[in-house]
Amino acid sequence: MASAQTPPAVGASRGFGLLLVITGAAGLLASWVITLDKFKLLENPNFKPGCSLNPVVSCGSVMKSAQASVFGFPNPMLGLVAYGIVICVGMSLLAGAAFPRWYWLTFDAGCLFGVGFVSWLQFESLYRINALCLWCCLAWVATIVMFWYVTSFAVRHHFLPAPAPVRAFFAEFTWVLPLVHTGVVGMLILTRWWDFWTS
Repeated sequence: MASAQTPPAVGASRGFGLLLVITGAAGLLASWVITLDKFKLLENPNFKPGCSLNPVVSCGSVMKSAQASVFGFPNPMLGLVAYGIVICVGMSLLAGAAFPRWYWLTFDAGCLFGVGFVSWLQFESLYRINALCLWCCLAWVATIVMFWYVTSFAVRHHFLPAPAPVRAFFAEFTWVLPLVHTGVVGMLILTRWWDFWTS
């Protein structure tokens, strides 16, 4: 029997498991396409990725930047591993798996690192590289949604300390947070290149 200090393993709904599978798959797809294009770009510096549509939406400019290999290897390779793990967790939940508190906290910490990393990439893309990658944007949205729902799960199950009103908010309105977060990023993109979009 689990003691009060050691909560029992906790599973999740099929909806939550499916959300992890979908967001993980979206991020994995984006990472895979970017990785393939990166290899083509290394083989041929004149290669133009299919998502390089104009001076703003220019995947090639992003791939050639120093920020695209911040850890010494292409960023999407990290995504291939990280998003693959998310899919595995989601599929495990769909199969009825349950995990202890430390597992959920570790998973949420990974999502926190992910959303922090993509937030940095968003800033660099908008204000340093001055270009957008559509596949990167897909990974950004997937990571944002994933982070807020995993954090909500951790708060609602008392894995993370929070007052009752916060837990109640997460129980009813988790969807508001990724929507607002994504909306803010969208507004930053719109205002950053307002003259280009309206010209």
